[in-house]
Amino acid sequence: MTRPSPFGYPFLLGFDEIEQALDRVSKAASDGYPPYNIERVTRSEREPERLRITLAVAGFTQDQLDVSLEENQLVVRGRQVDDKSRQFLHRGIAARQFQRAFLLADGMEVLGAELSNGLLAIDLARPEPERIVRKIAIAAKDP
Repeated sequence: MTRPSPFGYPFLLGFDEIEQALDRVSKAASDGYPPYNIERVTRSEREPERLRITLAVAGFTQDQLDVSLEENQLVVRGRQVDDKSRQFLHRGIAARQFQRAFLLADGMEVLGAELSNGLLAIDLARPEPERIVRKIAIAAKDP
C-alpha cells in the first residue's frame, strides 16, 4: 500500500521537487551514524541568526573528513582505512565510513566547519526572509 502524497492536493502546485527531496531525506535518515545535533545560534549585533550542525566523529582526523555542498545538499563524508599493521586482541571500535546529507533551503549559506575534540561543527547562516507582495492586474474581456 502506498502512502498518499501530501503534495497531491490541487492547491499545491509546483512542489514536485520538494516531494522528491523529502523522499531522499527520509531514505538517508534511516542510518543513525554518526549522531548529530542541530542547534540555533542566536543572533548578535554583528551576526545574523545561524544554525550549527554538530556531528560526533570521534576517531576521525581532519584529513579523513570531507564537507561539501552539492546543489542544495550539505554532504559530510568520513573515510577511515583499516591499519593492517595493528594486532587487536579485542576489536570494539571499527574503522568505518559514513555519509550524512542535510537538505538546505534556498539561500542557506555554509559559513565554515571546525573539528574539535571529536566533534565536527558546521555553521550555516539563515537568510533573512524577504516579504514580497506583488499586485496582479486583472484584465477585463468583454464578450
